[in-house]
Amino acid sequence: MKLTNTEILDYHDKGKVSLHIRKSCETQRDLSIAYSPGVAVPCEEIYKDPSLAYKYTAKCNSVAVISDGSSVLGLGNIGPLASKPVMEGKMVLFKKFANIDGTDIELDVHTVDEIVDVCAAIAPTFGGINLEDIGAPQCFEIEKKLQERVNIPVMHDDQHGTAIITTAALINASDLVGKNIPEMKIVINGAGAAAVTCAKMYRDLGAQHIIMCDSKGVINHKRDDLNEFKKDFIYETEASTLAEAIKDADLFLGLSVAKAVSKDMVASMAPNPIIFTLANPVPEILPEEVKEVRDDAIIGTGRSDYPNQVNNVLGFPFIFRGAIDVQAKKITENMKMAAAKALAELAKQPISYSVKAAYNNDDLEYGKEHIIPTPFCREVLIWVSSAVAQAAVEDGVTDMKDFDIKEYKRELSNAVYIDRNNDDFK
Repeated sequence: MKLTNTEILDYHDKGKVSLHIRKSCETQRDLSIAYSPGVAVPCEEIYKDPSLAYKYTAKCNSVAVISDGSSVLGLGNIGPLASKPVMEGKMVLFKKFANIDGTDIELDVHTVDEIVDVCAAIAPTFGGINLEDIGAPQCFEIEKKLQERVNIPVMHDDQHGTAIITTAALINASDLVGKNIPEMKIVINGAGAAAVTCAKMYRDLGAQHIIMCDSKGVINHKRDDLNEFKKDFIYETEASTLAEAIKDADLFLGLSVAKAVSKDMVASMAPNPIIFTLANPVPEILPEEVKEVRDDAIIGTGRSDYPNQVNNVLGFPFIFRGAIDVQAKKITENMKMAAAKALAELAKQPISYSVKAAYNNDDLEYGKEHIIPTPFCREVLIWVSSAVAQAAVEDGVTDMKDFDIKEYKRELSNAVYIDRNNDDFK
């Protein structure tokens, strides 16, 4: 699929989102209810019980998409204004896949405390905060400090989205090749926010042998130039280069740069290797190059034109949907793992005709070329959002009483199968 710059700019002309009024405002009566004097009634109710903001305002269906433009995917530090099309795009995905209303907020401040202060000040407006394209290592501290100050879920999607999706992929890939995760040798090229968070989730799955590489080589016991986040992944090994580290590896995860991996490196990996090359738009090594030297590999990329696309849209809309619907105060590690396991399990289910048609593949089924659901799988809303909501209740990060998981799944199913195009998505 080839797109011209003119086509792309025409699509973005005048922006991609707008405000839609959900209630009638056509008569004097409507005006009296929407604004003065009637609006005082819900104000008084919320003043008495703040949780009613989820009932009487759009807080129940809103997420702030916030960035300082310091680390935009593929573009780097382009600043807040130039990052706005990306944040609007994120709003489109929130609305399209989970019917959540996003508000993009581009910040012209860049220190940890400045960003945290601004986000905390506007938090009462929203049901959740999605941090986006904020550089490491500041993003770790911003997310942590902000979550400590607000009582709504905060997630830096660049970190957690990739971690959740690749964790789901790892669960199924390791199952298909019959490998035990605690015994697997895992090599990660890249040591930024996404790589660190992926490694942490793999540890939660039981992984014990993780070798991480940055631009200077292997993060091992010989290095004395590591920040606190990299120090957590020091590994006792004599390997100093990626080529040395990847030998006999069971899993390679690339979150780095194009063409960082050679065919010789792939050939040196263990039998039945799992290879996730997520650099975009050009991965660390192309799948066809992998297949030239290995016919036993399971391959995933970040691209839509290859099988097993690791796409964050499988995560963030549905995670926030589930979290906001139970008025969660935060997103816990258990909620993120619940999302990953739900994705892994959904990939094993019979694949709908609509998904097969979207990929022009009537034979599509769970296996080496389908280890995670596709972005076109509508059931992700049901599986992931319900798993996240249930985990939030189990973790005690919501005050919601008498949560009925069966009823919630029914509501999500109605949203998917009955009123997908209805603004009242729930």
